[in-house]
Amino acid sequence: MAYTETDLLAVQTIRTLSIDAIEAANSGHPGLPMGAAPMAYVLWSRFLQHNPDNPDWFNRDRFILSAGHGSMLLYSLLHLSGYDVSIDDLKKFRQYGSKTPGHPEYGHTPGVDTTTGPLGQGIATAVGMAMAERFLAAKFNRDGHEVVDHYTYALVGDGDLMEGISAEASSLAGHLKLNRLIVLYDSNGISLDGPTSWSFTEDVAARYRAYGWNVLHVADGNNLEEIEAAIRAAHHAEAPTLIEVKTIIGYGAPTKQGTAKVHGSPLGTEEALKAKAFYAWEHEDLFYVPGEVRQLFAQLKSAGQQKEISWNAMLADYRQSHGELWDQLETARMGKVHLDFEQVVPEFSGGVATRDAFGTIINAVAPHIPTLVGGSADLSGSNKTLLDGVPHFGPDNYGGANVFYGVREHAMGAILNGLTLHQGIFAYAGTFLVFCDYLRPSIRLAALMKQPVLYVFTHDSIAVGEDGPTHEPIEQLASLRAIPHLRVFRPADATETAYAVEFALTHREAPVALALTRQKLPTLEEVKGRKSDFGKGAYVLFQQGKGLELILLASGSEVHLALEAAKQLAVDGVEVRMVNVPSMEVFDAMDPSYRESVLPSHAQHRLALEMAHPMPWYKYVGLHGDVIAIDRFGASGPGDVVMREYGFTLNHVVERARTLISANR
Repeated sequence: MAYTETDLLAVQTIRTLSIDAIEAANSGHPGLPMGAAPMAYVLWSRFLQHNPDNPDWFNRDRFILSAGHGSMLLYSLLHLSGYDVSIDDLKKFRQYGSKTPGHPEYGHTPGVDTTTGPLGQGIATAVGMAMAERFLAAKFNRDGHEVVDHYTYALVGDGDLMEGISAEASSLAGHLKLNRLIVLYDSNGISLDGPTSWSFTEDVAARYRAYGWNVLHVADGNNLEEIEAAIRAAHHAEAPTLIEVKTIIGYGAPTKQGTAKVHGSPLGTEEALKAKAFYAWEHEDLFYVPGEVRQLFAQLKSAGQQKEISWNAMLADYRQSHGELWDQLETARMGKVHLDFEQVVPEFSGGVATRDAFGTIINAVAPHIPTLVGGSADLSGSNKTLLDGVPHFGPDNYGGANVFYGVREHAMGAILNGLTLHQGIFAYAGTFLVFCDYLRPSIRLAALMKQPVLYVFTHDSIAVGEDGPTHEPIEQLASLRAIPHLRVFRPADATETAYAVEFALTHREAPVALALTRQKLPTLEEVKGRKSDFGKGAYVLFQQGKGLELILLASGSEVHLALEAAKQLAVDGVEVRMVNVPSMEVFDAMDPSYRESVLPSHAQHRLALEMAHPMPWYKYVGLHGDVIAIDRFGASGPGDVVMREYGFTLNHVVERARTLISANR
């Protein structure tokens, strides 16, 4: 169908709405919306499968504005398409509390499929969404019932493709032949500092061909027919597609287009008027939408509504003919787990590394969670993340639940976000705790979006030993605990590891990070049957007398050491309490009365133990307490030797406890 004057007017409307909002805010990035409006319009008007009345429609196409600084492009499209984003919302662009923040935020603005802004994250998240679509399609589609059948589109800029995370994710996407992933590359040769030629002269198209992508080129970013032809061709590719669209940043701004001046600053009143004149925009009112453009988008909205109605009818028929699969799909879509963990997970005894316990636990529950997808950054044998007897995810079997990410921790973090954002997937993946720094930007976004990603971080302390300081985490626990909404669990033994896995799989409102040991830990009788207490983040594990002369606190592998020290001090007549703290974040969210019952404010003699940086513990031990921790890097040597040299022995803990008691008497 040929493009009409109304289509061209719609493109100009997207541009002028973006200009007006940025001018009103006196803040923003007009260059991308002005240059990329044609490609975005073609995608949204001719291809995108969505229903603005139901932004969470499961079978919608996903659209990711990876170049999130160009957010007004997306907000303009959302408003015109009929999402719950009003003209008043556009007028409040970048204002406190508005639906139109500076960068798109998932869960805040209807129609935003993921939070973007940190460059490269969007395209990597899109890879995860495309993987989710292929996995769920392989699991649930049957002849005549393509209940999972959609595309993932991303709009990226030069900056996205400079970031290393995009290279990792694109490499994996090409290997996996994710042909439902289509990336529109706004190739304008300008970044914030100036021309990209100052720092970026690689052949992007050649790079993506080397990744195994289908690569297409659009010479004129204003040619709607050429853009449409490229997207149609991408739909027939057997690999992910990169469409490089040559654009002019800030197109239409007479003195600023094609320069860095239009990247991240408003045009200014005079330049904005001249740009509108260039567009032959005849409307003096700000935030104006012509009636014919309103009508065009209303028709597009109606078509989207009809697509969902047709899909719902097919889903109802699917329920009749494939009832068991429908039940599984509905459960997955709702993020529910119907499982009696105590019946499925075996009891543990003896010495068990918590990483080994995790491997046993996840394999016990996996058969009961059909859409559980696990993986590791080339460390599955060490992280114990592999699902036994389950094929790996790949172009020969998209129904495989083991994902081999390779040594790509950056991409793995964002892909996990994409898997969970898509909905229908229970996603986890592992690496060493010390390498969580590679995932940190993605973990932060998962926490910001409150996505239920499960991170399996093993080798959690200096007990790693021989691998030395490069592999021994010190500051990582403190830094993870500093991320809002992220729940960090450091289970004391195999039993608590089971509690932690159950918590992560059943509490779906935030991400969870498990810090697990390489070394074996004793299975503690004291923690058995304490699941409800574990779920409160901290609880009294041992007490002698009133237990208020000294409170010992510990997490993870140090719990058994603190418990042993408490029992020895009790024999010596000390009224001691030992508090197990598997998750500070969960404990801090408990009712103040519960926190007071565990750590009475008048009991000020407190000693905390953890083989990590002491910073998080000072809020619990106070001015009269002490912390046995580590504020320097680790060392290479047998694990037990390193722990001894760093003071994690029974004698040293008891000594420090007695010193603390004496000093405060």
